[in-house]
Amino acid sequence: MQLLLNQTVSTRDGISLATDVYMPEGLGPWPVVLERTPYNKSAPSRSEVDRRGHRLSREEMAEAFATAGFATVFQDCRGRHGSDGVFIKYVNEAEDGYDTLQWIVEQPWCNGKIGTMGLSYAAHTQLALACHNPPGLACMVLDSGGFSNAYQCGIRQGGAFELKQATWAYRQALQSPEAEADPVLKKALEQEDIRHWFSRMPWSKGHSPLRHLPDYEDYLLQQWQNGTFGPFWQQLGIYAEGSYDTLPDIPVMLMSSWYDAYVKTTLDNYAALRSRKTSPLALVMGPWLHGDRNDTFAGDVSFGPQSCFDGQVASDWLRYRIDWFTHWMKDEQAAVTQPQADTIHIFQMGGGSGSKDVNGRMEHGGQWLQSTRWPMPDSRTERLYLHAGGVLSPGKPQAAEACACLQADPHNPVPTVGGSLTSGMPVFAGGGFDQREEARFFGARGDGLPLSARHDVLVFETAPLAEDVRVTGAIKVQLYIDSDAPDTDFTVKLVDVYPASEDYPQGFALNITDGIFRCRYRHGFDKPQLLTAGEVVEITIEPFATCNLFRKGHRLRLDIAGSNFPKYDVNPNSGEPEGQARLKRIANNRVHLSARYPSHLTLNVLPAQSVDNASSGANPDHPLKTILY
Repeated sequence: MQLLLNQTVSTRDGISLATDVYMPEGLGPWPVVLERTPYNKSAPSRSEVDRRGHRLSREEMAEAFATAGFATVFQDCRGRHGSDGVFIKYVNEAEDGYDTLQWIVEQPWCNGKIGTMGLSYAAHTQLALACHNPPGLACMVLDSGGFSNAYQCGIRQGGAFELKQATWAYRQALQSPEAEADPVLKKALEQEDIRHWFSRMPWSKGHSPLRHLPDYEDYLLQQWQNGTFGPFWQQLGIYAEGSYDTLPDIPVMLMSSWYDAYVKTTLDNYAALRSRKTSPLALVMGPWLHGDRNDTFAGDVSFGPQSCFDGQVASDWLRYRIDWFTHWMKDEQAAVTQPQADTIHIFQMGGGSGSKDVNGRMEHGGQWLQSTRWPMPDSRTERLYLHAGGVLSPGKPQAAEACACLQADPHNPVPTVGGSLTSGMPVFAGGGFDQREEARFFGARGDGLPLSARHDVLVFETAPLAEDVRVTGAIKVQLYIDSDAPDTDFTVKLVDVYPASEDYPQGFALNITDGIFRCRYRHGFDKPQLLTAGEVVEITIEPFATCNLFRKGHRLRLDIAGSNFPKYDVNPNSGEPEGQARLKRIANNRVHLSARYPSHLTLNVLPAQSVDNASSGANPDHPLKTILY
C-alpha cells in the first residue's frame, strides 16, 4: 500500500486541511473513499469495532479498501488536530468538503468517482458537502448523522437545547490543538468539574468551563441562545432540508439506532431522498447506542446476540461498505455481493424473557424485520386518550371536563434516566433503564424510588395488554394545556412497563422514546409567543420514532413532566431569552382531558401478521382497543 501522509488541501479562504492518502500498489487511477473527521484522522475511530471486540486502525481500514481497489482519504476538519484554522462546530463543513472533493478529482490517482463514509460528525460532514453537489460524489454511507435540520434533531429538539452539545464541547476542547500546544491551558481545562458546572446553568460568556478557550465557548453559546428558528439554523451543514433538491441523485446508505441521538434526522433524510430521488437507498435501524452497532445492549437492557450488525445485516460492517462502494463505483459489480439497496433492516425491540442475563441486564430481546419501505407496510395509526385517574385507553375521550396538574420547578428538574442520546459523558448516558432515581443518574435523589412517584410527573397507562402490541413508526402526543407562567416545557416519555417477576419483583419500567416541547413555539418555531396565564392552548410533542413489541401482560405508559435534565436545558418558566435566564420560577401547569380538550397519544401499530416484507396490502381487523382490555 502506498501512503501520502499529511498532504495539504487548500480551501477557498486559504486554510490548509491535513489529509492522509492510502493507495493500492501499482498505477491508478482508482475510485476514492473519503472520511472527514474532527476526531483525528490518524487515530482509530471508536466505532470501528467488530463483533470480536477488535478495533480497526486507520491503516487496517485503508489496507482492506486498497485490496479491493480503492484509494482511501482521511482528513482532519478545520481547526482540529493537524488542520489549520478556527474550529466552529459544523458551519464550515459544506465548503471545506466541496473544496476537498475538488482537490481529489484533480489528483492523478483519482478516477473521478468518490464515495464518502463516516459516523456522527463524519456523517454530518458528508451531507454538508453533498448540499453543494460537489464534483465526483458518487455515493454515500451516512452512519448516525447527517443533519436534515439540526434545529429539530442534533442541536435542539422541540425548541429546547440538547445539552450533549455542552459535554461534547468540553471534551473536545481538552483535545483541541490549542490545549495540546499549551500545557497551562490544558491543565486549566482539566481542573474544571463539568458535573458541577451542570448545576450552574445556563452558562454565559466568560462564566463556563469553556472560558479558557473562547472559540469553543462562543459557538456553544451561539447555538444555545439562538432559540428561534431563523437564518442561523438555515446554514449549510446543519440544514439539508433547504438543499434536498440540490443533492446529487446518488445511492445512499443510512444507518442509526433507536437509542441514538439521530433517529429523526436519519428517518427524515430517508423520507426526503425516497420522495425526491430515484437512486437506490438503504436503511438500517438497530437497537444500539450511538455507533455501537456490534453491542448487544443499550444501558441496562439486552437485545440478544442477534442484535449485532455483523453476522445479521451483513457479514461485517467493513465488508458491507467495501461491497457498497464496489457496486456503485466500479464496473466489476457481478464480482461482489450486491448490497441490499432499496431494502430496510429494522430491529424490533422486545419479546425477550424479561429476566436478568449473565451481565445483570434485563433481557428485552428483539428481532430483525426486513421490508422495502418505511413506515412499515400495513402499519396504521391508533389513538389512545388520556383520562382522569391516569388512564390511557383507546376509543373516545372522556366526556366530563377534567385536568391533571403538575408543577415544573427549574430548581428541581426531573432527572434524565437514559434515552436516545449520545456524547453526554461524563454527566449523562443513553440507553434503556428502569425509570428510577438511582444515584448513578445526574440530578437524581438517589433513593431508588420510581420517577413516577414524583409529584412533578404525570403518569397515564393502559391496563395489562391482552395481546402483544407492535409499535413501529412515528409517535405524536397532542396535549391541551394551560400555565400560570409565560413559558414552560412539557416532556413526554413512552414506557414499556414489565409486570413483576422473580428477577424484578417490582417490575421494570423501560423507557422506549421521549420528546419535549417549549410552549412559546406553539405557533411555529419561527414565531415565538409567550403564554397567557390560564389560556388553554394545544401543543404537539413528537418523540423519536421507534420499533418495540409491547408483550401481553405489559402496560403501555406515557409519562408527562416539565423537564428532562440534563438531556435538555431547563426552561426557567420566566419567558426570558433562551440560555440567559436569571429569574427562575415554578410553573403551575395543567393538562386538560375531555371531549373538548382531547389530549391523546398517537402510535403507529403494525399487526402481528405483518412482519417480513409486509406489502400484500392485507389489513386484518385487529383494532388496538380489542387488546387493551
